[in-house]
Amino acid sequence: MIQKCIFCGKEYHIDDIIYTCRCGGLLEIVYDYEEIKDKVSKESLRKREIGVWRYLEYLPVENLEKIVSLQEGGTPLYRCKNLGEELGLKELYVKNEGANPTGSFKDRGMTVGVTKAEELGIDVVGCASTGNTSASLAAYSARAGKKCIVLLPGGKVALGKLAQAMFYGAKVVQIRGNFDEALEMVRKLAEDGKLYLLNSINPFRLEGQKTIGFEICDQLNWKVPDRIIVPVGNAGNISAIWKGFKEFKETGIIEDLPKMTGIQAEGAKPIVDAFKRNSRSIVPVENPETIATAIRIGNPVNYPKALDAIYSSGGYAESVSDREITEAQKLLARKEGIFVEPASAASIAGLMKLLEMGIIDKDERIVCVTTGNGLKDPDAAIRASERPIEIECDMEILKSIIEKI
Repeated sequence: MIQKCIFCGKEYHIDDIIYTCRCGGLLEIVYDYEEIKDKVSKESLRKREIGVWRYLEYLPVENLEKIVSLQEGGTPLYRCKNLGEELGLKELYVKNEGANPTGSFKDRGMTVGVTKAEELGIDVVGCASTGNTSASLAAYSARAGKKCIVLLPGGKVALGKLAQAMFYGAKVVQIRGNFDEALEMVRKLAEDGKLYLLNSINPFRLEGQKTIGFEICDQLNWKVPDRIIVPVGNAGNISAIWKGFKEFKETGIIEDLPKMTGIQAEGAKPIVDAFKRNSRSIVPVENPETIATAIRIGNPVNYPKALDAIYSSGGYAESVSDREITEAQKLLARKEGIFVEPASAASIAGLMKLLEMGIIDKDERIVCVTTGNGLKDPDAAIRASERPIEIECDMEILKSIIEKI
């Protein structure tokens, strides 16, 4: 088990505190897959409780007594028959990551990242965040008894997420700038040894997030979807899920691989722009804007991994408007009873748009990943809804309203 640069191939020890290669390239964790293959089987995995740590042989932790967990993972995979019928799809699923302990997929990465910090004997952890990362890191650092510092773009974080980070006891600092500027500042703190950085540039974070791919296979009784659709912000999740599928194939658990499809908001779409140019490099968006605060990121650090996942899998990348996101958010709630935050609904909005474009075949087995709970951003939900009807305590008036439903 090593850390390896995806660009130059340089290898680092698993306990080296380094976030990128000396050449500037991103790192990933590489395992002895033949050794894993000898240890695991579908049957042995099923004997454990479902969740991130069911797949411990695929995770970069050596001391199991150090694991910091809130029983993350094991999130529902819903067969969405109502929405599928509405869209004319044969087999549609939603993997609802909003059911994690702090309400987002970030918990999968934080259980591994904070566990690694525990193994390394680190006392102070930190991150930059659009909201969900800060909420999750604050919770897991509290669980581990560590100090936590989070940098947020002032006025750009949904209140539900800000409240979580504050309430878990993190030191919350809001800057007069955007997420990309906050990340640059916290990376400098990490380089100076002031904290252990747990943004998704840390490869240990993505190791936890890849278990989304493991669970999808597991919950589909080892069948592989034709396509996975994922909202894309800092671009760690789509690449992590792809890595999970590849590792399951490498170790003989599955035989096929899905097409990875990334969806960005129109106001923050550097990866989509690169894909449309058939390029492997992005042009950062200086002032990203979208209602989907969790993916309001103009310079995603994991873009090389994300583009590789899309290209290697024969997938696709597309952007959607704020209006399309809001309509998809409401449609998912009203057809399936699943309430997600706007960024999560980008996967549904992208599905609808790609169906109209003829990119997606209606016979495909599709899994849309929804990344965060709707209560993360209640203001956005209220703005998109009809106001409550207010009446006097009069039964006749109430009956007249009910008759019109």
